[in-house]
Amino acid sequence: MLSAQERAHVAQVWDLIAGHEAPFGAELLLRLFTVYPSTKTYFQRPGTCLDEERLRSHGRRMLAAVGVAVQHLDDLRAALSPLAHLHAHVLRVDPADFPLLIQCFQVVLASHLQGEFTVEMQAAWDKFLSAVAAVLTEKYR
Repeated sequence: MLSAQERAHVAQVWDLIAGHEAPFGAELLLRLFTVYPSTKTYFQRPGTCLDEERLRSHGRRMLAAVGVAVQHLDDLRAALSPLAHLHAHVLRVDPADFPLLIQCFQVVLASHLQGEFTVEMQAAWDKFLSAVAAVLTEKYR
């Protein structure tokens, strides 16, 4: 899946954001909901709004899952199987939303890491996140 150099780039970027999962995740969700409002339906119950604490909480959980994926590059399927089942069978998230999330995640990374987020890192993260999305959508079949 990923070359040794791509793995190194994924790990290097993760090292830069590890420990900051909540703010990165909250910004990712806010960007996703702003640019693609239809994705908000999975996170909002009738009569409630998404406040900053809920965004930070869910963002933290999302990025924690990315951290698990980073640690299990050799077996993403096993590492993410419970999440794949949850998203496909319980939450019924539209699989078309995952590429939108990937796009927003890369914008957040680029805006925060700026010059540290090189073209090679972006390409490695695109490949990595696409693999994560593929695993998360396998249970839909």
